Amino acid sequence: MLTSVQRLLLIQKVPIFKELRDDFLVHLAATMEELAFPADYTIVQQGEEGRSLYILAAGQVRVHIGARELVRLKKEACFGEMAVFDAEPRSASVTTLEPCNCLMLTQQQLYEAIEETPGIALNIIRLLSRRIRELNQQANVEVAHRS
Repeated sequence: MLTSVQRLLLIQKVPIFKELRDDFLVHLAATMEELAFPADYTIVQQGEEGRSLYILAAGQVRVHIGARELVRLKKEACFGEMAVFDAEPRSASVTTLEPCNCLMLTQQQLYEAIEETPGIALNIIRLLSRRIRELNQQANVEVAHRS
């Protein structure tokens, strides 16, 4: 179980929460549920409806579509943020590679946070843009190798 100080230190390092005031982050961290998952557990299933994002507090996960691994994420990474905004089915699955602890932020909590501090929305847009660019670069490399 993370202490309130550990929660604050963790979310301060997550890109979507950078540049936000500590007093706001303390409140946000306190509202997040802490979850523990065993190794080889699918936290997020592609195609399912998603209403929460996760911050990896310990362990490592892989983001994948079927057997194809897209990326591995470690402590301080977040995942699931796309479905929180667009209410579309999850675009990929996330499975633990080892026992993991996560903080979970629900859609409702996130919307309340954005209402109180609109800077979160800008940070999330930056994060999503960066991920799209990385996927585009990866796709370009794959196409170049096939040519």
